[in-house]
Amino acid sequence: MKKNIGSLLALYPLPVTVIGAMNGANPTWTLVAHVGIIGHDKVLVSLAKPHFINSIIKETKKLTINLVQPDMLPEADLAGSLSGSKEDKSQLFAWLTQDGKSPIIEKSPLTMVCSVVYIYETDGFESFICTIDGTYVEKGCMTETGKPDYNKLKPVLFQFPSYEYLATGEVLGKCLSFKSKKEEK
Repeated sequence: MKKNIGSLLALYPLPVTVIGAMNGANPTWTLVAHVGIIGHDKVLVSLAKPHFINSIIKETKKLTINLVQPDMLPEADLAGSLSGSKEDKSQLFAWLTQDGKSPIIEKSPLTMVCSVVYIYETDGFESFICTIDGTYVEKGCMTETGKPDYNKLKPVLFQFPSYEYLATGEVLGKCLSFKSKKEEK
């Protein structure tokens, strides 16, 4: 029997990302797991209002979403532990830019360069709704058809209730393939 545990936010795990934005000539970074998909053409990045990076994103209307792999976790965790208003986080990662406005972490296997089109505010949070201007993937982390291969990307996951990082697991089956297996029985 299920027990009602209240209005607990329980849609976890989520991918761990480092959000980047250009603060003048240098980037700043923060760790974010509250990212999501809105339809097939927009993404959402939700940040607590006090984050230093929020004002930069609102000014530039640009951000990057850098997927975190296990070997990036120490620096990524530090990006979420330090305040950008008190510490210069620009040297946490080696980075490059394709457009002069969006910092891409070189070590990240997948980065989405985004433009902010809307900011949705809730109590204590600003959610940046973005279009995807470009997705950059390491060649060794793609399928033969040129799509991201998440078995090779191995993104780190985060679960909020216990504040733990998790690894991705095994493939359980192909999406929308179970209907045919049911019909065979």
